[in-house]
Amino acid sequence: MTKSRPIVVFGILGSLLDKARTGGDRWQTWRPSVAVCQHEDLLVSRFELFHSDKDASIAKTLRLDMSQVSPETDVRTHDLPLRDPWDFEEVFGFFHDFARQYPFATDDEDYLIHITTGTHVEQICLFLLTESRHMPGRLLQTSPPPRNHIDPGSYRMIDLDLSRYDALATRFSREHQEGLAFLKSGIATQNVAFNSLIERIERVAIASTAPLLLTGPTGAGKSHLARRIYELKRRREQLQGDFVEVNCATLRGDQAMSALFGHVRGAFTGATNARPGLLQAANGGLLFLDEIGELGADEQAMLLRAIEEKRFLPVGADKEVASSFQLIAGTNRDLQRDAAHGLFRDDLLARINLWTFRLPGLSERREDIAPNLDYELERFTSTSGHKVTLNKEARKRFLEFAQSSTAAWSANFRDLSAAVTRMSTLATHGRIGPNEVDDEIARLNASWRRPAPATTDDPLVELFTQAQLDELDLFDRVQLTEVVRICRASETLSAAGRTLFSASRATKSQPNDADRLRKYLARFGLTWAALRRRGHESVAT
Repeated sequence: MTKSRPIVVFGILGSLLDKARTGGDRWQTWRPSVAVCQHEDLLVSRFELFHSDKDASIAKTLRLDMSQVSPETDVRTHDLPLRDPWDFEEVFGFFHDFARQYPFATDDEDYLIHITTGTHVEQICLFLLTESRHMPGRLLQTSPPPRNHIDPGSYRMIDLDLSRYDALATRFSREHQEGLAFLKSGIATQNVAFNSLIERIERVAIASTAPLLLTGPTGAGKSHLARRIYELKRRREQLQGDFVEVNCATLRGDQAMSALFGHVRGAFTGATNARPGLLQAANGGLLFLDEIGELGADEQAMLLRAIEEKRFLPVGADKEVASSFQLIAGTNRDLQRDAAHGLFRDDLLARINLWTFRLPGLSERREDIAPNLDYELERFTSTSGHKVTLNKEARKRFLEFAQSSTAAWSANFRDLSAAVTRMSTLATHGRIGPNEVDDEIARLNASWRRPAPATTDDPLVELFTQAQLDELDLFDRVQLTEVVRICRASETLSAAGRTLFSASRATKSQPNDADRLRKYLARFGLTWAALRRRGHESVAT
């Protein structure tokens, strides 16, 4: 503080501390506002004193005493018209309006905000307005002298510009770096773009409860990162509930609504017991919806309302339930394109993509393969209980291949994790050598040369995993294939039903082809919406 500039103090009259003792020498009592003006090394040019109507007489005496101990101090009193000095909104509103109207002259004067007197709420409001620079000064704290001593006591100034406090700045920096390392699982990544991405995610995750959208190719680590975000927020006590994860691609047919939103007993055939659903299980915690683009139109509509209103209706219920959760959504699809083609709700996309982060694939971060290799080796050791290492030649050979353009890493970190697991399992005496590396390189290259299943003409390949297809009888597979072809060639569910049941419907007085077809598809976990969505995607691409 430049001593040549006038000092202006803002303070609130303390109805107890600033009150002069009656029936005795009032100078024998330490009074904070008076003490401010008694320090020889703190020359107060002006004191702006706030007081309520009921303390007007105390203010009059206090003003005289302050002028007596410091004649050069101009004491100005201001009415503090508060109905309730403990009402935060009222108190903050008053001081905020005062600060906006006060003619601060920061080039000519220095300002101190005395926070020793007043209610706790008044002190907090002055602190906040000083921190936000609405009152451009420093905080002033005063303390009484030791017992049986008669002097002004002591004072301390606090500048809320935290950049001036090396210890605090170092502490915040350390916490920030710890957060980044935690999100990266302690992996010393080198990719500049990825490190910058994680830094942005860390800042948003700590500061916001809004939905996050993680995009990127399959295997890029969306699920792992979502859990780390949850654990980071849990450590900061920002979440108390559980981490609930669901892959939306596994939710099919009517079971999707039940799995997400729950159902009541008797809601449908087989609903012998009530089910709370995943959204309710995530109450107070974090819900990670991976592959959110696979949700049907009905589920998207229900999810949007659950996000916005924190309420939803379980299947078959007539009473809503509440659930407050933070949402992280993951997808490897282009949701903007899907929304343009009517395959994903525009309003839901607008709600979940406030914070969108694209995780790069492993082939885009080849300089990070080495530290991730070490991480996978440590993880194998931890899970298996057997320590495994790479000898120098084997490590060099594997990294030369892994970091070259030859390595496709089509499944990204899943490929790397699987490679380390296989080499570690086959390692002799817990040490991976060149032979294990060469065998693994050949195995990876062979897997990356496999033809993509998208080239097949079988429409069921797009709807089921290979494991699911293997469980289908040939009879059901042949029949279902033709049903799917007809559905995709038809404009409506009813039209497809009329084609498929053209013979049998003639014998029925009230044929319901759409219902018959819907029930048939449900046997295989399929819906009309899912078939049409996949069909449109094939045309669009």
